[in-house]
This record gives sequence, C-alpha cells and structure tokens, in this order.
Amino acid sequence: MPANPIAAAAATPAIQGADTAWMLVSTVLVFLMTMPGLMLFYSGMLRKRNALSIMAQTIASIGVVTVLWAALGYTLAFDVGNGWWGGLSKAWASGLVGPLSQAHVLAPTVPESVFFLFQMGFAIVAFALVLGATAERMRIGVAMVFAAGWLLLVYAPVAHWVWHPTGWLASMGHMDFAGGTVVHIAAGASGLAAAVACGARRGFGKEPMAPHNLTLTVLGAGLLWAGWFGFNAGSAFEAGTRAAGALLVTQVAAGAGALAWGFAEMLRRQQMSVLGMATGAIAGLIAITPASGFVGVSGGLAIGVLGSLACFGAVSYFKALTGIDDSLDVFALHGVGGLVGTVLTPVFALPSIAPVTATPLVNLVGALAVLVYAAAASYVLLKCIQFVVGLRVTAKQESVGLDLAQHGESAT
Repeated sequence: MPANPIAAAAATPAIQGADTAWMLVSTVLVFLMTMPGLMLFYSGMLRKRNALSIMAQTIASIGVVTVLWAALGYTLAFDVGNGWWGGLSKAWASGLVGPLSQAHVLAPTVPESVFFLFQMGFAIVAFALVLGATAERMRIGVAMVFAAGWLLLVYAPVAHWVWHPTGWLASMGHMDFAGGTVVHIAAGASGLAAAVACGARRGFGKEPMAPHNLTLTVLGAGLLWAGWFGFNAGSAFEAGTRAAGALLVTQVAAGAGALAWGFAEMLRRQQMSVLGMATGAIAGLIAITPASGFVGVSGGLAIGVLGSLACFGAVSYFKALTGIDDSLDVFALHGVGGLVGTVLTPVFALPSIAPVTATPLVNLVGALAVLVYAAAASYVLLKCIQFVVGLRVTAKQESVGLDLAQHGESAT
C-alpha cells in the first residue's frame, strides 16, 4: 500500500466521462472509414465484374483482424515489452473488461477497452488499404491468410516501435500523431510488395480498366473524409484543445489537397475531375495524419498542398515508370503521402502545441525503416503463401470476374 494513498490517487488520472464519450464517437468514425467508406471508395474504381470482390475481401479481413487483435495483435502492439514488440499479458484482451479494468498509459483518462477498440479500428483500416493493391486477382482465402500474418508480423510490431513508449522509434523521438508511419507508410509499402508478388492483372497496360461507378467512389471518399476526423482528432485521446486543433488542421489539409490536385489536373490536361479532387482530398488527409496533433493551420495548409502534389505525381507516373500493377495506387497515395507528411511533421510542428521531439532526419529514418520492413515482410509472407496454395484466381476466373467466380454474385 502506498505511504500516501491520497497523493497516489491524485497522481493517477481518473477516467473522464467527456474524454470517454469523445473516444467512443471517434472509434465509431474510424470503423466507418473501412465499412462502408473504403469499401465504396475502392469498389467504384474497379471494373464492374469485380466490384463486390473487394467488399467481400474487406469484410472477411475485418473478421480476421478483429479476432486476432483480441487474441494477440493488441498485446504485441501495446503491452509493455521491449523496443521491438510487446509482451503477452494482454492476450485475449485480458483485464480490459469489468470493474477492475484500468486505463492504458497512452490514454489515461479513458477505459482501456475503448483504447483497445480505437486501435483495432486503425489495424482494420490499415490492412483494408493494402487490399487495393491486389484487387481483381487475389483469392479471398489468400486475402484472409495474408490479413492474419500481416497483422501479427507487420502492423503490431510497427505500432509498438512508433507508439509504445518503449518502442525503438518512440525512444528516438519519432513523431507520428495518428498513423502516417504506422498506417499509411506500412500499408503503402505492403501494398507495393503485394502487387509485385501477385503480378499484374491480365491485360494490364493493354486494355482499359476504367472505374465502373464513380458515384460510389465519391460517396466512399466523403465517408473517409468524415471518418478521418475521428482518426486524427481521436488520437489526442481526450476531448480538449489538442483534439480540436487536430480536427481543424485535418479539414484544412483535406480542402487544400483537393484544390491542389484539381489545379494540377487543369495544368496537365485542362480538366478538373471529380475523381481527381476526391483523390486530392484523400492525399491531403494522408499527409496531415502524422502531423495533425503537432501543427497549426499554416502547417496543415502547406502539408495538404505538398502531400497532394507529391501523390499526384506518383499516381500519374509510377505505374508507367515501374510497370507494377498497384491496382488502386495504394503506394502512390498512402506510401508517398505518408512519407511526405512524416518528414514534414517536424518541419511545421509548433512547440506551443506539443513538444517537438524529432528532426526531419529522425522522422525520415523511422519512415524508411518501416517502409523497408513492411515491404520485405509482406513480400516474404506472400511468397510463403504462394508456395503452399498460390495467390491468384485462375485465368478463366479473372476473365469472368471475381464477383461471379469467387462469390456467385453480381453487382447488378
């Protein structure tokens, strides 16, 4: 028993109702980003015969990640361990439910069960992003096995490196407020590796692969945009000025990103497309994610514009230069946007908002470490799966479309 129980109690922050309510709302917003937000965004950009397949893979991966996050993912990411991964005391969400449950050190004023769910939403959306790179050719069973391996071997360790106080990148001072490194760089690099491992779609570069329904895509982009407020502002883990500031700069970056992409399109082809502006908003959101709790409005504006323009260049030229069929530009958007935002975070961070613990070089080192590790681990994992069961549907199934071949359904 402490020598002074009253002082000990005062030193431990109590659970706050307002913070808990805000985190519950933010958690719901983060979950809506994947289903239906990302599902609609991705589905509309695919050919009609594959529109449902990406939804099926997303739903299946949500189930896999949910169960494994409870079993091992959360404890490997956020339990006390060493610089590389967490311990096992939180396996199967041990101690998170009931009157004896406590708070996590990163979110001391909300129940740990809420922190657990909020972080689960991040893990779910991170893997769902990866699926866009292999759309229209990966088998659903492979996607499920890949989800399990990726969560435990890539996402959970990276989250521990960056976000747990004992993580090796956290110890260096790496700054990532809401997942620019953990979610976007890891997902972008993994998507690139997955596209290489799977190979290109049949007809890639030779036949048109135009989106079948941009209305769905824009609706999905709107849900992602709204959900991102929970994603970024929720990462403050409290209902306070830092959450409000993160929400504000998130909106500024998204709007700036949409305009920057639209103007870039006007310069390049004298048209400003709906898909382009929606994609620009997403690029701005990606870039501001690591910086959202550290920068002011001018920083949000600059990062939104620079991130959007960098992603515009990558989307415009990456496939042509490399020949890699990253179906929905996962690396060009999330990898590039996350990298730009991560490196720029210390540049625009304001000490008046939060301590500036990194230099651009420190953040670059962390970003590249995660990029290389995520890409390498994902590629090796997929090659192991390929050796055992193969990765792709057959040529005939790909020609018919995954909706009918894999699911016996059609979008119409």
